[in-house]
Amino acid sequence: MAHQDSSGPDSASQGPSGSAHLNQERVAECLAASNEHTQQHPIGLYLKVWLLLFVLSSLSYSVDYLQLQGMLRWSLIILFMLLKAGLIISVFMHMFWERVALVYAILLPPLCLVVLIALMAIEANYTLANRLEFFSF
Repeated sequence: MAHQDSSGPDSASQGPSGSAHLNQERVAECLAASNEHTQQHPIGLYLKVWLLLFVLSSLSYSVDYLQLQGMLRWSLIILFMLLKAGLIISVFMHMFWERVALVYAILLPPLCLVVLIALMAIEANYTLANRLEFFSF
């Protein structure tokens, strides 16, 4: 009868303690391998992004301070909001360094929802205009 090595594929048959020990070793190996591939970004990058976020926030507040009104006000507020959100997503959530497929998987669904909401708003305006035209007395 052949002697079985405890690190072989049949080590799970040795009981729960042998299997748990083998799983802990595999987890430790995976963590060590993932730590070798982690990337540390320089603190200067984060400081530059924080400074840029501060500038964009200041510009956003200046829209209210200058008492801009109408579409210009809302366009600037939304522009500054989207720029800040893009910086946070790309740098602090590390999307800038991710693969394109992952970026598309995260960004495309909300973009599709925005397009669908815009189409529903257009349809609602059309329906309202028709009701006002044909059903008003």
